[in-house]
Amino acid sequence: MSSLWQAALNRITGTDSIGSTPTSDYDGIQFWIEPERTGWLTKQGEYIKTWRRRWFVLKQGKLFWFKESIINRTSKPRGVIPVSTCLTVKGAEDVLNRQFAFELSTRSDTMYFIADSEKEKEDWINSIGRSIVQHSRSVTDREIVDYDNNN
Repeated sequence: MSSLWQAALNRITGTDSIGSTPTSDYDGIQFWIEPERTGWLTKQGEYIKTWRRRWFVLKQGKLFWFKESIINRTSKPRGVIPVSTCLTVKGAEDVLNRQFAFELSTRSDTMYFIADSEKEKEDWINSIGRSIVQHSRSVTDREIVDYDNNN
């Protein structure tokens, strides 16, 4: 399994997790139209652990980030995280010793973010958490049981 950072970079460089096959236009997601959540977050870099403010867009199981908040059809994300690769999203104020911090984790990697307020942090955690559940590879449409309609 590729790392969270590698998955994000593969979406930008246009390769799959093996590094050879071009991916489709961000899986055909029109991130500029009716996203599930948008907003500014401060994100820690992978190699140089500096903090940078980026505009984030959550749509259809992908978390995109950009340098600018005005995005359109021609905008190019700086990174994309497929949330289906993520296991947890939770507060990380105690880990980073920073207010409004949260983390997004896979089995092998953790990315850190800082929101502008407690409400923004909780809203992002809830939105990303819902997206993880909805787009998890462990649950397919055939596996979902409708308990209300079972006899």
